[in-house]
Amino acid sequence: MKSRTALGAVAAAVFTNVTLAPAAFAWEPTKPIEFIVPAGTGGGADQMARFIQGVAAKHKLTSQPIVVVNKSGGAGAEGFLDVKGDKGNPHKIVITLSNLFTTPLATGVPFNWRDLTPVSMLALDQFVLWVNEESPYKSAKAYLDAAKAQPDNTIKMGGTGSKQEDQIITVLLQKAAGKKITYVPFKGGGDVAVQLVGKHVDSTVNNPIEAESHWRAGKLRALCVMDKDKMPYPVKLTASQSWHDVPTCASAGLPVDYLMLRGIFMPPGVAPDQVAYYLDLFKKIRALPEWKDFMEKGAFKQTALAGPEYVDWLGKNEQLHRELMKEAGFLAK
Repeated sequence: MKSRTALGAVAAAVFTNVTLAPAAFAWEPTKPIEFIVPAGTGGGADQMARFIQGVAAKHKLTSQPIVVVNKSGGAGAEGFLDVKGDKGNPHKIVITLSNLFTTPLATGVPFNWRDLTPVSMLALDQFVLWVNEESPYKSAKAYLDAAKAQPDNTIKMGGTGSKQEDQIITVLLQKAAGKKITYVPFKGGGDVAVQLVGKHVDSTVNNPIEAESHWRAGKLRALCVMDKDKMPYPVKLTASQSWHDVPTCASAGLPVDYLMLRGIFMPPGVAPDQVAYYLDLFKKIRALPEWKDFMEKGAFKQTALAGPEYVDWLGKNEQLHRELMKEAGFLAK
């Protein structure tokens, strides 16, 4: 396992190489690129991976095709262990979500983000408190007041997986309400949104892109965003609301602030020029007008990091998740 210092040194070398390198790289893929998604289909990570696959093919940004492969078993452990075990393979990348931290902390599976090679943070993903459009809860305050007034476990919260980010957020909401909320796990964010549309659960904390189409269709209602700032996208997506119109949860008395990584890693033991190839690829993708549209559609926080700054962010957020999961009682014994 690489030390944090060693990782920082490698990342710094790679970042310098990318900054100074000419357009042609010493390495390019010679076979299809396997793009691992450690989650189910239809969720935020899956949608971003498939978007990247599509625009890379459309604009001929890679000499080889990108093939998206979902490996969601064991709360994403299947995907992460696959990448960890493929040392030195530059034809494999993985997109990450919070299970990068939560899965090893909750299960004790022999994996840590330091086992992989950090490449780039593409963006940070928001969390929104959603209810069905026909729900009696018209605001986050009404939802919180109802949770406080009703018996324990009256409200059902749908979410992706167990002891992952959706359930962590549910525990934070429980703490604010002083009442237990029944958490119902599903395979992925797409399934979660469908369950809320069908009224099989009372609420969800889906990422914006996972529920956007149902919101636009008038099936779901966005109550609040779990960030200290409102989302900066003013274009109306429903008859009356834009992402910017969604209030912060804190303003409604729900002190929950949580953002999720959408980042790229490679297997351990890859060469700096191989990492540099992917850094350049994602730099080109982020410059596309389609990327701008995708960011707006999914209300992403457009924070991109590479090199030592990315490594530092990862270390701090691993510790944050350790503290959140300890408080929730989710750490592996």
